[in-house]
Amino acid sequence: MVQNPKPAEVPAPRLGKPLRRGFFSRSVHEVAPDLIGATLLVGDVGGIIVEVEAYHHTDPAAHSYNGPTPRNRVMFGPPGFAYVYRSYGIHWCVNFVCEAKGSASAVLIRALQPTHGLAAMRRRRGLQDERALCSGPGKLCQALGITISHNEVPLDIPPFTLHARFAKPDIVTGVRIGITKAVDLPWRYGLKGSRFLSKPF
Repeated sequence: MVQNPKPAEVPAPRLGKPLRRGFFSRSVHEVAPDLIGATLLVGDVGGIIVEVEAYHHTDPAAHSYNGPTPRNRVMFGPPGFAYVYRSYGIHWCVNFVCEAKGSASAVLIRALQPTHGLAAMRRRRGLQDERALCSGPGKLCQALGITISHNEVPLDIPPFTLHARFAKPDIVTGVRIGITKAVDLPWRYGLKGSRFLSKPF
Protein backbone atom coordinates (compact mmCIF):
# COMPACT_ATOMS: atom_id res chain seq x y z
CA MET A 1 0.00 0.00 0.00
CA VAL A 2 1.35 3.42 -0.98
CA GLN A 3 1.23 5.98 1.81
CA ASN A 4 0.53 9.61 1.12
CA PRO A 5 3.68 11.69 1.66
CA LYS A 6 3.66 14.31 4.35
CA PRO A 7 3.19 17.87 3.07
CA ALA A 8 6.46 19.67 2.54
CA GLU A 9 7.44 22.19 5.20
CA VAL A 10 7.13 25.76 3.99
CA PRO A 11 10.56 27.41 4.27
CA ALA A 12 10.75 30.10 6.93
CA PRO A 13 11.20 33.61 5.53
CA ARG A 14 14.61 35.25 5.64
CA LEU A 15 15.41 37.38 8.64
CA GLY A 16 16.46 41.02 8.87
CA LYS A 17 19.36 42.34 10.90
CA PRO A 18 19.27 41.64 14.66
CA LEU A 19 17.81 44.39 16.83
CA ARG A 20 19.93 45.43 19.78
CA ARG A 21 18.91 46.93 23.10
CA GLY A 22 19.55 50.42 21.76
CA PHE A 23 16.50 50.00 19.52
CA PHE A 24 14.34 50.27 22.64
CA SER A 25 15.99 53.38 24.11
CA ARG A 26 13.40 55.64 22.44
CA SER A 27 9.88 56.77 23.12
CA VAL A 28 7.52 53.84 23.55
CA HIS A 29 5.34 55.52 20.93
CA GLU A 30 8.16 55.24 18.39
CA VAL A 31 9.18 51.71 19.30
CA ALA A 32 5.67 50.22 19.26
CA PRO A 33 4.83 50.89 15.58
CA ASP A 34 8.44 50.11 14.58
CA LEU A 35 7.99 46.59 15.99
CA ILE A 36 5.20 45.82 13.50
CA GLY A 37 6.80 43.62 10.85
CA ALA A 38 9.82 42.69 12.99
CA THR A 39 10.38 39.01 13.80
CA LEU A 40 10.47 37.71 17.38
CA LEU A 41 12.09 34.34 18.05
CA VAL A 42 12.46 32.43 21.30
CA GLY A 43 15.02 29.81 20.42
CA ASP A 44 13.99 28.72 16.95
CA VAL A 45 10.26 29.37 17.44
CA GLY A 46 8.41 32.58 16.63
CA GLY A 47 7.08 34.85 13.94
CA ILE A 48 6.34 38.30 12.59
CA ILE A 49 4.94 40.79 15.09
CA VAL A 50 1.57 41.97 13.76
CA GLU A 51 -0.01 43.64 16.81
CA VAL A 52 1.28 45.53 19.86
CA GLU A 53 0.12 48.01 22.51
CA ALA A 54 2.10 50.86 24.04
CA TYR A 55 2.03 51.60 27.77
CA HIS A 56 3.64 54.81 29.08
CA HIS A 57 4.43 55.45 32.74
CA THR A 58 2.02 58.42 32.76
CA ASP A 59 -0.77 56.10 31.57
CA PRO A 60 -3.18 54.87 34.31
CA ALA A 61 -3.43 51.52 32.49
CA ALA A 62 0.34 50.90 32.78
CA HIS A 63 1.52 48.52 35.48
CA SER A 64 4.17 51.09 36.40
CA TYR A 65 1.73 53.95 36.98
CA ASN A 66 1.71 53.63 40.79
CA GLY A 67 5.44 53.05 41.13
CA PRO A 68 7.78 50.09 41.36
CA THR A 69 6.78 46.74 42.85
CA PRO A 70 8.52 43.34 42.91
CA ARG A 71 6.44 42.37 39.87
CA ASN A 72 7.09 45.40 37.67
CA ARG A 73 10.62 46.36 38.76
CA VAL A 74 12.13 45.47 35.39
CA MET A 75 10.03 48.24 33.81
CA PHE A 76 12.03 50.79 35.83
CA GLY A 77 15.35 49.44 34.63
CA PRO A 78 17.18 50.01 31.35
CA PRO A 79 15.46 49.41 28.00
CA GLY A 80 15.67 46.23 25.97
CA PHE A 81 14.55 43.72 28.59
CA ALA A 82 11.51 41.45 28.79
CA TYR A 83 8.75 42.12 31.31
CA VAL A 84 6.66 38.97 31.76
CA TYR A 85 3.59 38.87 33.98
CA ARG A 86 0.60 36.62 34.61
CA SER A 87 -2.71 37.95 33.27
CA TYR A 88 -5.86 37.10 35.23
CA GLY A 89 -3.84 34.42 37.00
CA ILE A 90 -3.89 32.28 33.85
CA HIS A 91 -1.82 33.50 30.90
CA TRP A 92 1.72 34.82 30.64
CA CYS A 93 2.15 38.06 28.69
CA VAL A 94 5.42 39.51 27.38
CA ASN A 95 6.33 43.19 27.14
CA PHE A 96 9.45 44.94 25.87
CA VAL A 97 10.81 47.66 28.18
CA CYS A 98 11.45 50.99 26.41
CA GLU A 99 12.85 54.46 27.07
CA ALA A 100 15.55 55.49 29.54
CA LYS A 101 16.07 53.80 32.89
CA GLY A 102 13.39 54.97 35.30
CA SER A 103 10.80 55.74 32.62
CA ALA A 104 8.97 52.44 33.18
CA SER A 105 7.32 52.26 29.77
CA ALA A 106 6.81 49.11 27.71
CA VAL A 107 5.24 47.54 24.63
CA LEU A 108 2.89 44.57 25.04
CA ILE A 109 3.28 42.03 22.24
CA ARG A 110 -0.27 41.06 21.31
CA ALA A 111 -0.05 38.87 18.20
CA LEU A 112 2.37 37.18 15.81
CA GLN A 113 2.16 35.63 12.37
CA PRO A 114 3.82 32.23 12.96
CA THR A 115 6.80 31.65 10.68
CA HIS A 116 9.31 29.52 12.60
CA GLY A 117 8.81 26.31 14.58
CA LEU A 118 5.13 25.78 13.77
CA ALA A 119 5.27 22.13 14.85
CA ALA A 120 6.42 23.16 18.32
CA MET A 121 3.73 25.86 18.49
CA ARG A 122 1.00 23.42 17.53
CA ARG A 123 2.19 20.95 20.12
CA ARG A 124 2.27 23.55 22.88
CA ARG A 125 -1.10 25.03 21.94
CA GLY A 126 -2.80 21.72 21.14
CA LEU A 127 -4.28 22.93 17.85
CA GLN A 128 -3.46 23.06 14.15
CA ASP A 129 -4.94 26.33 12.85
CA GLU A 130 -1.95 28.63 12.39
CA ARG A 131 -4.18 31.71 12.60
CA ALA A 132 -5.07 30.79 16.20
CA LEU A 133 -1.58 29.90 17.42
CA CYS A 134 -0.43 33.42 18.35
CA SER A 135 -3.56 35.59 18.02
CA GLY A 136 -3.39 37.07 21.51
CA PRO A 137 -0.76 37.88 24.15
CA GLY A 138 -1.40 34.74 26.21
CA LYS A 139 -1.61 32.51 23.16
CA LEU A 140 1.70 33.67 21.73
CA CYS A 141 3.49 33.19 25.06
CA GLN A 142 2.19 29.63 25.25
CA ALA A 143 3.17 28.97 21.63
CA LEU A 144 6.68 30.38 22.11
CA GLY A 145 7.15 28.80 25.56
CA ILE A 146 7.48 32.17 27.32
CA THR A 147 7.05 31.97 31.11
CA ILE A 148 8.11 33.90 34.20
CA SER A 149 11.59 32.44 33.68
CA HIS A 150 11.97 34.91 30.79
CA ASN A 151 11.21 37.94 32.98
CA GLU A 152 14.10 40.45 33.13
CA VAL A 153 15.95 38.64 30.30
CA PRO A 154 17.71 40.85 27.71
CA LEU A 155 15.97 40.91 24.35
CA ASP A 156 19.19 40.66 22.33
CA ILE A 157 20.64 37.58 24.04
CA PRO A 158 19.38 33.99 23.51
CA PRO A 159 16.82 32.64 23.95
CA PHE A 160 15.39 35.93 22.61
CA THR A 161 16.31 37.24 19.17
CA LEU A 162 14.58 40.09 17.36
CA HIS A 163 15.08 40.83 13.69
CA ALA A 164 14.29 44.08 11.92
CA ARG A 165 11.68 44.28 9.19
CA PHE A 166 12.84 44.87 5.61
CA ALA A 167 10.37 47.67 4.82
CA LYS A 168 7.85 49.80 6.64
CA PRO A 169 4.43 48.10 6.45
CA ASP A 170 0.96 49.64 6.41
CA ILE A 171 0.05 50.13 10.06
CA VAL A 172 -3.37 50.71 11.60
CA THR A 173 -4.04 52.16 15.04
CA GLY A 174 -6.85 51.83 17.52
CA VAL A 175 -7.75 51.72 21.19
CA ARG A 176 -6.25 49.09 23.45
CA ILE A 177 -8.05 45.90 24.48
CA GLY A 178 -9.10 44.54 27.87
CA ILE A 179 -8.37 47.61 30.01
CA THR A 180 -10.63 49.80 32.14
CA LYS A 181 -8.48 52.95 32.35
CA ALA A 182 -7.33 55.30 29.58
CA VAL A 183 -9.54 53.32 27.24
CA ASP A 184 -9.69 56.03 24.55
CA LEU A 185 -5.96 56.29 23.87
CA PRO A 186 -5.15 55.04 20.32
CA TRP A 187 -2.03 53.16 21.42
CA ARG A 188 -2.73 49.80 19.76
CA TYR A 189 -0.84 49.21 16.51
CA GLY A 190 -1.37 46.46 13.94
CA LEU A 191 -0.35 45.24 10.53
CA LYS A 192 -3.08 46.32 8.12
CA GLY A 193 -4.96 43.40 6.60
CA SER A 194 -3.24 40.73 8.72
CA ARG A 195 -5.19 37.51 9.31
CA PHE A 196 -3.28 36.95 12.56
CA LEU A 197 -4.55 39.84 14.72
CA SER A 198 -6.11 39.14 18.10
CA LYS A 199 -9.11 41.29 17.11
CA PRO A 200 -9.92 43.45 14.09
CA PHE A 201 -9.21 47.18 14.26
